[in-house]
Amino acid sequence: MKGRYRTRTVVPSLCLFAAVMALSAPAFAQRVHTITPSLTTVHVGNFNGALKPVLTVDSGDIVMLESAGAIDPAVIDQSGVVPPSAVPEYLRTIYRDFKDRGPGPTGHVLTGPIAVRGAEPGDVLEIRILEVDLAVAYGYNLQRPNEGVLPDEFNIARQRIIPINLQAKTATVAPGVVVPVARPFFGVAGVAPPLAAGRVSSAPPGTHGGNLDNKDLVAGTILYVPVHVSGAHFSAGDGHAAQGHGEVNLTAIETGLRGKFQLIVRKDMKLTWPRAETPDYWMVMGLDPSLEQAMKIAVRETVDFITARFPKLTRDDAYVIASVAVDYHVTQVVDGTKGIHGMIPKAIFTDR
Repeated sequence: MKGRYRTRTVVPSLCLFAAVMALSAPAFAQRVHTITPSLTTVHVGNFNGALKPVLTVDSGDIVMLESAGAIDPAVIDQSGVVPPSAVPEYLRTIYRDFKDRGPGPTGHVLTGPIAVRGAEPGDVLEIRILEVDLAVAYGYNLQRPNEGVLPDEFNIARQRIIPINLQAKTATVAPGVVVPVARPFFGVAGVAPPLAAGRVSSAPPGTHGGNLDNKDLVAGTILYVPVHVSGAHFSAGDGHAAQGHGEVNLTAIETGLRGKFQLIVRKDMKLTWPRAETPDYWMVMGLDPSLEQAMKIAVRETVDFITARFPKLTRDDAYVIASVAVDYHVTQVVDGTKGIHGMIPKAIFTDR
């Protein structure tokens, strides 16, 4: 199984990537674990802190994880875009035999949960996204009635199967329109919500991470998520071959992915909202049903981050920096809870 994972990392600079990885966490005796989708290793359409982990690892271990798409294989077969043999058998099994779905309308097939020994509520799980690779030669884009940004204009149910050229790293989405798919990412990556929340839909993101649909969380980035239950219970899925900021019609080019993650328990960090880090940027996130409120949260997170990391700077300094140097992107607007993420450039801070 390990041979199926390509030893590559999609990052702009290996030197920068190494610098990002050299954090203050202690050294680890790393073990590598492999987990693939099956009836016993996935949960569909929900996060639930009461779910039993399908794998338990030590802090610092590496997990090679494969994710399944969330489309009926019969639809792929009927499209004629790819031969039936291109559809993984595990996907057919999951869609035929896995019944415990929901509660939300989005049937994310999530691989996990994976428990990390030593993680406790109040800690932070550091998720190093080491590699992400396409697992299948097709993707799909789904629309549903009354969803998306323009439901009155596109109030239809539609499933478009999209061929992917794995060698060229491109996808043909319409006649004469070829989109690069060289920066795939997991739309869903997160931990279990608090036990008191019970079983929650996987559609809206939250403090547990989850369906962030953040196109900047590619290989070479680090995601930091607050821990809510013992073991953290990490899951990932909802592979995206390509997506625009906003994801406006409901979905990206959804597909199956293979990823390589390192999971580290951080007891020296405290977070309210997920954050992330790339070789060149610190990333803050705001999540709320209101896009305006999501923006306010992201700006407050910016001010809090800058003043905590650079104590010489005042909150007024940080607010100015947020306005003149930080780019705020509309992450997505279609998951119920909307997202804004701010990219804080590291290069502007000369005293670090």
